Amino acid sequence: MNNSGKVYITGTAAFLPNAPVGNDGIENVLGMVGGKPSRARRIVLRNNGIRQRYYAIDPQTGESTHTNAALTAAAVRGLGEIGQIDCLVTGTSRPDQLMPNHGVMVHGELGWPACEVVSTAGICVSGLTALKYAYLAVLSGDAKNAVATGSEMASAGLHARNFEAELEHRVAELENNPEIAFEKDFLRWMLSDGAGAFNLRPQPADTGLSLRIDWIDILSQANSMEVCMYAGGEKQDDGSLKGWQQYSPEQRAAQSIFSVKQDVRLLNAEVTYQTIGKSLEKMQRTRDVKPADIDWFLPHMSSEYFRKPMADCMTTVGFPIAQEKWFTNLQTKGNTGSASIYIMIDELLRSGSLKHGDRLLCFIPESGRFTGSLMHLTAVDHAG
Repeated sequence: MNNSGKVYITGTAAFLPNAPVGNDGIENVLGMVGGKPSRARRIVLRNNGIRQRYYAIDPQTGESTHTNAALTAAAVRGLGEIGQIDCLVTGTSRPDQLMPNHGVMVHGELGWPACEVVSTAGICVSGLTALKYAYLAVLSGDAKNAVATGSEMASAGLHARNFEAELEHRVAELENNPEIAFEKDFLRWMLSDGAGAFNLRPQPADTGLSLRIDWIDILSQANSMEVCMYAGGEKQDDGSLKGWQQYSPEQRAAQSIFSVKQDVRLLNAEVTYQTIGKSLEKMQRTRDVKPADIDWFLPHMSSEYFRKPMADCMTTVGFPIAQEKWFTNLQTKGNTGSASIYIMIDELLRSGSLKHGDRLLCFIPESGRFTGSLMHLTAVDHAG
């Protein structure tokens, strides 16, 4: 273990590509599927509360302006001069390629000297699993200086061109239902692009506030829950997932196999208790934390729709936190998946609202197969 026995986030940075896109401009960037405006767009946007988001797409050409690796590297560069890095850990839902892993592509973008590079897979929680690996590396003394990242490049998969083959395949059905399956269209108005990065060290920064990582808990419910959010496969009637390698190239195109999909009914029925409810119950059994101890609650929410169900569930399991302690930037930054907690913490830290001794409880869920995660941080002044 390192000499201090502690790990601190000593630097934070976020990168959001291009100009913000308001609700009425989304289809100007992502395009219209089948040349027709989405009938689901206004309904979804009314419920999710997002007013603007960022896309790494040129609205004039429809081409990407950044890769996921480039977004991530831009966030890391935002940390400034951080010296020799022992360990780089990246988390993302959708890397630019199946192989090699996202981390080594980011390492290549950065051009850093040789170091340990790890990439964690998953959906929204992949950003926190990356952070936990970096935290444990520094805590153990294996690394003296580590960088963890979360990033998403969702827009490339949300562009209308990705669904044209499916539209052609389903012409007859689309005469009566001109939308693609709601489970796919739903997510076109929910996801956005961005990246965040943290620098981790065994001592606080020389100036300003640092965030001590007290603990990180991650809890999967896959033993009892079927797949809810997925890409690269198709959910079967029995709840199993059939992977992309079991489809022909023609079937992959005709069924938009690589598009991100959501079982919305399962999501609404289960996500709150399976992620935050069970996580808080475990935390209360294993951690010495009470609601009154928390100064800031940072929940990653995919939609404002879930705010009240989340608050109600927290009260039910005995851990209510007053709304004035909640901090989220969903309305202005959008749902950036695994990058969201990085972007939230960066904004809160730069706002000047934090003070020495403040305790933060961060909550990151993912509906892939229902995982909830909690992280406890303490703000520490360099002189503290």
